[in-house]
This record gives sequence, structure tokens and C-alpha cells, in this order.
Amino acid sequence: MVSNRAEAKIDFMASSRAGSGRTATGTSASKRRFPRRSAGEVRIGISGWTYAPWRGVFYPRGLPHTKELEFAASRFRTIEINGTFYGLQRPQAFADWAASTPDDFVFSVKGSRYITHMLKLRDPAKPLANFLASGVLRLGSKLGPVLWQFPPQFAFVPERIEPFLRILPHDTAAAAELARRHDARLSGRAWTRTDASRPLRHAFEIRHDSFRTPEFVDLLRRYDVALVCADTVEWPLLMDVTSDFIYCRLHGSKELYASGYDDTALDIWAKRVAAWARGGEPGDAERVGGRARRRRRDVFVYFDNDAKVRAPGDAAGLCERVSKML
Repeated sequence: MVSNRAEAKIDFMASSRAGSGRTATGTSASKRRFPRRSAGEVRIGISGWTYAPWRGVFYPRGLPHTKELEFAASRFRTIEINGTFYGLQRPQAFADWAASTPDDFVFSVKGSRYITHMLKLRDPAKPLANFLASGVLRLGSKLGPVLWQFPPQFAFVPERIEPFLRILPHDTAAAAELARRHDARLSGRAWTRTDASRPLRHAFEIRHDSFRTPEFVDLLRRYDVALVCADTVEWPLLMDVTSDFIYCRLHGSKELYASGYDDTALDIWAKRVAAWARGGEPGDAERVGGRARRRRRDVFVYFDNDAKVRAPGDAAGLCERVSKML
């Protein structure tokens, strides 16, 4: 019988050999800047970076834990920050993450579950101010989209969704202004300024079938918020384009957080990514609303199938495929 750790290493190495020139620690294709003349910016990466089973498999054996982000960021041009979902971080943490990554690196930041899972969007203004004041703006130019993930039992209620959409800031200057409205819990530890006014994007990940309605798609388009294309065995897979960028989370379509993506699956996702980046939509897109206006779009893709150390190899494989198509 093979131990879970050994099995993870075998699975990862097999995935790493799936494409030409790919290795267990990534590939030059995963860091490649995709052309922007005919397509939007494409960034493909991983969801989180602190996973014990990755040590000695994706991360070199003996690599200090404090160097793991630096190593992962040398392989991919974007990473999703998960810790912000579970609790408010401190400004220094964001500053350290920014300092550990290359100049052209971009983080996406997972919004607070206190807002989405506990309050379920009730009276979100002060908690949103606290979240923004926790140090998010210290990422500077490396701040990418903010991901708002809703729980599986959270159904579509327009009267709950639209007030939250209405207060989301769409640039960092507005975010800094809102952050200054934080409550006493952030006194003495808040970061409420930005070094420049930059666009700030938001994406919604839904997990309840009641969101399969054109009304929801229309709401997102009205407020310029992306609908996350989430590939899972359990939750709705929708590909409606609702903003000027695409946000994908690939959780494993056969086994949540665990199953990998074989060559055929990666080929399919590469075609979808290329279609979105060029301004179109995939031929197999599952939508509940109408087609979006054709325009080049930036695309962010994160692999969240980390349970068996598959995410880095799958992300590298998709990078390699997309780089050949754009």
C-alpha cells in the first residue's frame, strides 16, 4: 500500500510529465507573458501556497517555509490569497507578501467569510471597511481581483445581493476612503491609504442553483462584477461573461479539491481561456444570460485541487497550452 504522501508525489510527477518540457517544479511557460495585442492578459496560478503535502514534492526538500511564496511566485504569475477568507490579516503581512514576489506579480484576495458566510451580506458596510483596512491596499500594484465566495446554502435574493454590489469600491482610492470608516477593532493596526488610484475588480463565486437566472447575470453586468467560472462536481458551472475580465477556479471536476486534470481536460480549458482572452466566448459555454459584447478580456485561472498536490502541475500544464494558442 502506498502512503498518501507517496501517492501525491507519484500523481504530481505523472502530471508534470503530461506536457513537453514540463518539470515537477513548473515551467518557463507558466511565467510567460501572453501577448496583449490580440488578447487580454492571461494569468494562471494556484490557490494558496502553504500546504504541508507540497513540501518535498512541489517545493524542494528542505526549502524554508518562509521561502515557499517566493518559490511559488517564481513559477506562476499569480496566486490566490486564502488566509484573508478566514480572518483579518495585518498590514505587515501584505507588505511581506508583496516584497516576496516579482514586480509583475498579481495576487487575488479572497474576501472575508465573516461577510459572506456569517453575515450573509447583512449590514456589510462596516465589515467591508474593516476588511479593506486590514492591509489589502499594501499590496500596491500587485493587488488583483477580490474574490467573494458564497456558501452552498446561500440562495439568490436580489434584495440581499444588490446592496452589497452597490458599496463595492471599483478603484483603490474609493477602497481607501471606505477603509477609513473601519471600527475600533482596527484602531492602531489599520492601513487606509493607497500609493495610486488603480482599478479594483471583484468576482462572485456562487454555490447554489438559485443563481442560475438571467436576473443575477444582469445584476453582475450592471455593477461590473465577474461571475466566477467554478469547475466542481457539486456546484453550478456557469460561464456567463459579466465584466471586463474572467475569473476561473478549477477545484477538480470529479473529486472536489482532489482530482486532477488530464491532457484532454487541460486542452479544453486552454481553448476556453484563449477564447475569452481574444474577446469571444467558448463554443461549449454554459450560460443563463445572453452573450456579452465582444472585447479582449484579462483572464485569471486558479487551480484549487491541492489535496493530492495536483494544482501546480495542472497550472503549469494549462500555462503551456495557452502560451501556444495566444
